Amino acid sequence: MIGLLVTGFYAMGIIMALHAALTTRTSTGAVAWTLSLVTMPFVAVPAYAVFGRNQFEGMADAYEERANEIDPILDGYRELLGPWTVPRSEAPSWYNVVHQLAEFGLVRGNTVELLINGEATFDSILRGIAEAERYILFQFYMIHDDGLGRRVKDALAERARAGVKVMVLYDEVGSSRLTEAYLADMQAAGIQVSSFKPNQGVGNRFQLNFRNHRKMVVVDGRTAWVGGHNVGDEYLGLDPDFSPWRDTHVKIEGPAAIQVQLTILWDWYWATRELPELVWTPTPVTNADQQVMILPTAPIGHLEKASLFFVSALSAARERIWLSAPYFVPDEAVMKALQLAALRGVDVRIITTGKPDSWPVYLAAFHYIEELRGLGIRFYAYQPGFLHEKVALIDDRISSVGTHNFDNRSFRLNFEVAAVIVDEGFAQQMEAMFEQDFDHAEPIDPESLEDRPLWWRLGVKLSRLAAPVL
Repeated sequence: MIGLLVTGFYAMGIIMALHAALTTRTSTGAVAWTLSLVTMPFVAVPAYAVFGRNQFEGMADAYEERANEIDPILDGYRELLGPWTVPRSEAPSWYNVVHQLAEFGLVRGNTVELLINGEATFDSILRGIAEAERYILFQFYMIHDDGLGRRVKDALAERARAGVKVMVLYDEVGSSRLTEAYLADMQAAGIQVSSFKPNQGVGNRFQLNFRNHRKMVVVDGRTAWVGGHNVGDEYLGLDPDFSPWRDTHVKIEGPAAIQVQLTILWDWYWATRELPELVWTPTPVTNADQQVMILPTAPIGHLEKASLFFVSALSAARERIWLSAPYFVPDEAVMKALQLAALRGVDVRIITTGKPDSWPVYLAAFHYIEELRGLGIRFYAYQPGFLHEKVALIDDRISSVGTHNFDNRSFRLNFEVAAVIVDEGFAQQMEAMFEQDFDHAEPIDPESLEDRPLWWRLGVKLSRLAAPVL
């Protein structure tokens, strides 16, 4: 029996090694998987079954199951948004690329409110929930059964009992501590609730390494919220180890809310195979004309959309690139885009957290910071608490607020979303927010990193080797 088991592991190792050699995205990854699968199959075979996939399978098949119902929704959505779509001739230079990546267009008639930190964000979301008349779409990577979680649950339950359709979607890993009692309370109130269920389907049982990292809310197809916050007390700055928590969301009113709605609908359909009736007629905001495009990215298809979005935006910058992210572990293409921008004379500033929640990711960042030395790029470590926001400001007109971290998981493994706003007034608000964050941060000197202790530099290099799976 033992002999058969050993033979089986080695046979599976050889089969998986061939698969890795043919499908792994990078040559270094292919070599690493191939060698480990052949030489250490008892460890590598189960690891490859879970971590070896770089494509989320099954969504295309799910679409085909009900294409006759989904296609009219998509066609109607495009027709209804047509009058509000910005012509390509009036859009920024990067638009043609990003438009194809997003599969959404830049639309007018919106107003966008910048929501800085948890109190402002959840006060806004809870007010929006209370005003819902027809439906609420509520999707978060992480929902906790704590003070904020219960406030949200009670608000959603009140609307559900009033006859409003309420749908809640969460990620199994992000919300792994969500209690059965919490879910039962939602269901008892008439709320439809589901996890994302990445491993649906006979061939997807080991499809466990993908996360739905999106954080979105839509009310009645008119108003949407997108950003970095999850539902938990720490996002209100109530965790003593990470307080004050620094994060950013946006509230969007107007036609772009329909794009957020379609993003949630597609995730909801995957999880439940349900297509709820929703409002698809855009509601433009009177006397407002901010241009917005929603950019959902996912590990589907051969294009790495998240990485390509950042490369295209960074490559288009002529005056300024200001970035904020808790995890700065960029891929090679983004690194080159940052290097080229700095060489063009662009003002590149990157702020990350000075208080880590993950030491391997925190240490790995210093490898990339050191690689960008000598180019005039300014780096900052935010000091008061944990910096979790994922935002960008390009030149004086283009802003991005969303869920993408600057790491391999967000670029290649997660379902993510960002709101791209093209508006000078909003960019000025973003500039003021960044300036305040810089004032609360300490500069990082890339030139001095080589003077740090040997144990620290060794930790940086070892963490960098693990960056692709962090």
